[in-house]
Amino acid sequence: MWAWIGAFLAASFTITGELDSDRLAAISAFAIIAVGFVGALGGGYLADRIGRTTLTISAMIGSASCCVLAGLVIGEAPTLVLVLCVVWGISVIADSAQFSACVSELSPRGLSGTMLTAQTAAGFALTLVTIQLMPVWVSWVGWEWAFAPLAIGPIRGVIAMARLRGDPASSKLANGHR
Repeated sequence: MWAWIGAFLAASFTITGELDSDRLAAISAFAIIAVGFVGALGGGYLADRIGRTTLTISAMIGSASCCVLAGLVIGEAPTLVLVLCVVWGISVIADSAQFSACVSELSPRGLSGTMLTAQTAAGFALTLVTIQLMPVWVSWVGWEWAFAPLAIGPIRGVIAMARLRGDPASSKLANGHR
């Protein structure tokens, strides 16, 4: 999302005829990425109180929704597009630290570093592929559907977290807050 949000915003602002749409998109993209700190900080705070799986599921539902809704708002009022993208910027990061925390809390003793390394490597590999495929996908379907396939990841994550929540081992998460 973060790699392509600037190009998406520039396309949207151009459709609406905004003056200096590239500059407005660059500033907006910076703000959307920067506001991610709210998701990271707030996500950690809430996960410790309501549970890691609960917070992660909620964040991923929000992120998946934004993936699909982005295509529906392209070219609409810039305020609407920006509000959606800010919500996305917050929700897309809120789950990240929770995955690492889950791996740390549930890995066998002595293997948490290895497991975190494997998780990080897999995440970067997946990100690399999606970043490289985005321009091809945009050329095929346009920005209206460009981010929709990214919803697959959070949807699968929701399913995985729901399964984890039902596993007795999840009682080890966040001091018993699943």
